[in-house]
Amino acid sequence: MKTAEELKQIVKEKYSEIALQSKEQNETSCCGATGGCATDITIMAEDYTSLPGYAVDADLGLGCGLPTEYAHLKPGETVLDLGSGAGNDCFVARSVVGETGKVIGVDMTEAMIEKAKVNAKKLGYTNVEFRLGEIEDLPLAANRVDVVVSNCVLNLVPDKEQAFKETYRVLKPQGHFSISDVVLEGELPAGLQKAAEMYAGCVSGAIQQETYLALVEQVGFVNIQVKKKRLIYLPDDLLANYLSPAELESYKASGTGIYSITVYAEKPATTCCTPGSGCC
Repeated sequence: MKTAEELKQIVKEKYSEIALQSKEQNETSCCGATGGCATDITIMAEDYTSLPGYAVDADLGLGCGLPTEYAHLKPGETVLDLGSGAGNDCFVARSVVGETGKVIGVDMTEAMIEKAKVNAKKLGYTNVEFRLGEIEDLPLAANRVDVVVSNCVLNLVPDKEQAFKETYRVLKPQGHFSISDVVLEGELPAGLQKAAEMYAGCVSGAIQQETYLALVEQVGFVNIQVKKKRLIYLPDDLLANYLSPAELESYKASGTGIYSITVYAEKPATTCCTPGSGCC
């Protein structure tokens, strides 16, 4: 089993290469960063093209949902996008919060940050900012943002509990998040669990839906709702890269489901300490 730091390095390398390609290149080369038709990340993506604020240069097809759809954004708010990539969700959020609002994108991949900054400059946005950093240690002060969004990124974070703790910390009291992510129902075969490329493709990094939601509650969030749930279909020719024919048949008969979910949750109005510390 790879360590957390090894997994982060895999993600950085893969997404650094993806950052240099267009959405079309990623789609036609099976996530082109591999060149070997191994993991097609774009297979999970939803269509952004009709959304206000959509910027074609920022859409690399890397998401698994439309988190802004349930984010209840308002003009003037400050929004944080976890794992902001080339800026796609940031620019959609900016179309709602407007000139009086602010959007901050955080990503741990230097190439993505640079690409997002170039896109923001081309669009003339002065209230969209991109910061290099990790989700488990966000480069923001506490109680800073009104809304957090994220699109198929927390799967790439080895310590998901710490990621949710950081999300809680930076949100203002009564703030909320809308996060699209990948979860499981049933256990993945060992071949998929151990596949580094499938981790970077958000599959082997996925955890059980009930565990995911329990982490959100454990950190202190309330009014937790699954707003949207969609089955992700992985074609046999992709799975065959990681499973033997017998393992593939066993997996298909197991009932294991890989789902995209969009989760909404709120930070309570009054907090006196870190949730679970017993100081209240």
